[in-house]
Amino acid sequence: MSRKLTKPVKIGTATIGGGSPIVIQSMTNTDTRDVAKTLGQISSLADAGCEVVRVAVLDVEAATALREITDKSRLPVIADIHFDYRLALRAIEEGVHGLRLNPGNIGAKWKIQEVVKAASERDVPIRIGVNAGSLEKDLLEKYNGVSALGLVESAERHIRLLEEEGYDKIKVSLKASRVPLMIEAYRQISSRFNYPLHVGVTEAGTIRTGLVKSAVGIGTLLAEGIGDTIRVSLTGDPVQEIQVALEILRVLGLRESGIELISCPTCGRTQVDLVSLAEQVEAKIATLPKLDKPLKVAVMGCVVNGPGEAREADIGIAGGKGMGLLFRKGEIVSRLPEEDLLPALLQEIERYVLENSARG
Repeated sequence: MSRKLTKPVKIGTATIGGGSPIVIQSMTNTDTRDVAKTLGQISSLADAGCEVVRVAVLDVEAATALREITDKSRLPVIADIHFDYRLALRAIEEGVHGLRLNPGNIGAKWKIQEVVKAASERDVPIRIGVNAGSLEKDLLEKYNGVSALGLVESAERHIRLLEEEGYDKIKVSLKASRVPLMIEAYRQISSRFNYPLHVGVTEAGTIRTGLVKSAVGIGTLLAEGIGDTIRVSLTGDPVQEIQVALEILRVLGLRESGIELISCPTCGRTQVDLVSLAEQVEAKIATLPKLDKPLKVAVMGCVVNGPGEAREADIGIAGGKGMGLLFRKGEIVSRLPEEDLLPALLQEIERYVLENSARG
C-alpha cells in the first residue's frame, strides 16, 4: 500500500513522516513527579516495542522532573501540556524532545507565540493536538457541535499561527472517540497539509471496545496511506496499547517483526481444548522479549485446515482426538498427547525468541 509522503519531523532519535516507518507511541499513566516509577513504565513500554513516549505535565514539579526523565529514558520523551503555557516553556528548558499542545486550552495568541519561540530556539517539535472534547466554543457554535470541519478548522488556525512565526516542525492530530468523525477529520487534514499526522482514537475505552475502535479507526486511515505515527488509547496498562498497535501494523503489512498468532475459531470438529491452548500461548507471547524478525505461530484444532495452516507457520500445533502434531517450518517434529502440546509449543517459541530476540 502506498503512503502519503509527508514532511519529516525528528523527535529525539525517531523520525516521523518523510516515508519513515510508522512510529508507535504511548503515554505513561504514572505520576510524572515520581521519576523512578515513570522511568520504570517507560522501560516496560520500550521492551514491548514503543518508540516514543508522552508524559503528562500537570504542574511545575512535574515539569522539573522532566530533566531526569529525559536524561535516563530509553525513549524520546514528549511533554503533554494543557492550560498553562509556562509549563511548556519549563518542559523545553528541562530538555524534552517534543511538545504536545492543545491550542484550544492554552489561551491567548501571545502565549502560544512564547512557546513557539522557545521551541524554535531548542529545535523542539510541536504536535498540535486537536481534541473533539475541547474544541473552541466559536467552532462548536459555527458547526452546531463537534464536526470534522470544526476539528480541521481548529487545527488549521493553529498551524497558521505557528507558520506565521516561521515555525514548521509541526505534527498534527485530530482525535475523537467517534470513529467515523475521526476518520473524516484526518482525511480532510491530510488533503490540505503535508505535515506528519499522529493518528488515534481518543478515549477508545477498555481493551475490548478500545481494541475494536482503534483497529477500525487507525487501520482504515493507515490502509488509505494516511498516518505517520499512532497511539492506541486504552484504559489500563499502556503496555497493552503497544501490543495492539503492533498487531494493527502487522495485519496491514506495515511491520514484519514480532510474533503473529493464528488460531482457528473452533467448530464441532474440534477435539482438543483449543480455547485454553490459544489463550495460554497468547499470554506467554505477551511476556516475551521484542523480536527483530517475524515469527508465525499456529494453534489449530482440527484435521480439516489445521495441519495445512500449521505447516504454513514457523511453529505450530494441530490437534486431533486426544493428541496432536507439532510442526516446525512445515515439517512434523513430533506426535504428542494433548497434554504435551502446550509445553512443547512454548519450548519451541522460547527457543526461537532466545535465538532471534532484538535484545539478544
